[in-house]
Amino acid sequence: MNIISIVTTPYSDQKPGTSGLRKKVTVFQQPHYLENFVQSIFNVVPELKNHLLILGGDGRFYNARALQTILKIAAANGIKRVMVGEQGLLSTPAVSCLIRKYHAAGGIILSASHNPGGVNGDFGIKFNSANGGPAPTSLTNKIYDISKNIKTYQIAETGDISLDTQQSSYLGDMRVDVINSVNDYANLMQQLFDFSTIKTLFTSRAFSMCFDAMHAVTGPYAKEIFENRLSANIDAVINGVPLEDFGGTHPDPNLAHTSELIARLNTGINAAEFGAASDGDGDRNMILGRNFFVNPSDSLAIMTANAHLLPGYSQGLRGAARSLPTSRAVDKVSEEIGIDCYETPTGWKYFGNLLDDKRITLCGEESFGSGSDHIREKDGIWAVLFWLNLIAIKQQSVEEITRSHWKRYGRHYYTRHDYEAINSDTAETLVQNLRNQTSSLIGNQYGNYKVLLCDDFSYTDPVDNSLTEKLGIRVIFEDESRIIFRLSGTGTEGSTLRIYIEKYVRDPALHERATQTVLAELITIANTIADIENHFGRSHPDAIT
Repeated sequence: MNIISIVTTPYSDQKPGTSGLRKKVTVFQQPHYLENFVQSIFNVVPELKNHLLILGGDGRFYNARALQTILKIAAANGIKRVMVGEQGLLSTPAVSCLIRKYHAAGGIILSASHNPGGVNGDFGIKFNSANGGPAPTSLTNKIYDISKNIKTYQIAETGDISLDTQQSSYLGDMRVDVINSVNDYANLMQQLFDFSTIKTLFTSRAFSMCFDAMHAVTGPYAKEIFENRLSANIDAVINGVPLEDFGGTHPDPNLAHTSELIARLNTGINAAEFGAASDGDGDRNMILGRNFFVNPSDSLAIMTANAHLLPGYSQGLRGAARSLPTSRAVDKVSEEIGIDCYETPTGWKYFGNLLDDKRITLCGEESFGSGSDHIREKDGIWAVLFWLNLIAIKQQSVEEITRSHWKRYGRHYYTRHDYEAINSDTAETLVQNLRNQTSSLIGNQYGNYKVLLCDDFSYTDPVDNSLTEKLGIRVIFEDESRIIFRLSGTGTEGSTLRIYIEKYVRDPALHERATQTVLAELITIANTIADIENHFGRSHPDAIT
């Protein structure tokens, strides 16, 4: 095998966001663009040399080409062994599982998560560290610094390796194992949950479910786990074949993009009793009952309150954690059951230190992500299994479990308003204006709400004392209501301003009202404080969840 050094010119736009480097496919197709970033990873993580690397992606357009490029660069940089999923497929949770099980030095995941795919869609790449979790900011900053000055990259001059079937082969001295993408992950799930009890749910009383894989990576995982191992109804998995363009759909598990799933749950006498969906790379989840949607923040709180009932968590929880914008529903549960609850920045990597230091067992984000200490990523199918196991134990529906939870702990009415594809300078100006007025807002009265606290959230990691600043503007009112303003780091065009609005209601008699109605006054207050229409020229958000 001949290794060659290619002279290259750096790109200035390779700074990873909260979930790696995401750009349009056409950006990654520029000469040397992908190669520069991959070489920067190997330059910054020398421990990969002579060790094992896990490699895979969600199957979106450009995955196949990118995998071959990465394999050749890995061989040229002295990687000893690569485990890559069959057909190049590995869900993000599966990569984390494999890194931890086989003690890999790290993993490279090719995905843009819930972003659209296809020739004109999005593409992404991120590095996961040896603990199985997303690389910390300190590491991604180093990768970015290298990418801005890179002059050459090394690559093996060799043909492609077939990834279509399980096999072992070599690129020079580097062994490449094409592995079953599903089994290791499915076996881990079987250790955490009571599969026999869940199976009885399907076989003893004709319980039915519908899981929308959205033509993304979780299709094979869902078929193996739900249909083969749990004997779910024969049509339990829909859109289960991964496609490069996700079948022309948007692989984002929310009510706006799952019309087929919703129809399966809400129409006809044979409607499914339980519904769920996952995203492009399998780390997000949406949970549904018949005519009933479970807010992701509520889902985390319900998991925390009931984890002791499940085999994998019967010893109790060490603690819980949520991201800043996630509702404080899990805080109420944690306080009552006597565990610590941490508030972290948005981005799963911030949970890693807490998990590694055994401070928490469960964690989650409002953006349809939840997980536990079994891996270091959020995990869509894990969440679905958690709910199935809980339904099987309690013999209650999704709605009954949720309403019972509200009755005991109170209900956090919660919504997120997104203003998308905003000019980045305009968005930064709005946020800076909010920062400038944080202290002056304290004590202000807006209708029925008086501001108790307003600040720009910063986070000091309790494990390594690292400080992360400018994470979102918090406006907290005397009645515990909150408004959070922050710019998202997961898009590929312009900026997205997310506004999170939350109100806690203890009285069960008031739990039947519509969310947007309950939050209407707070929504108006949020728009007033941020002066949305003046900055963006828009009177309504692009998306409401």
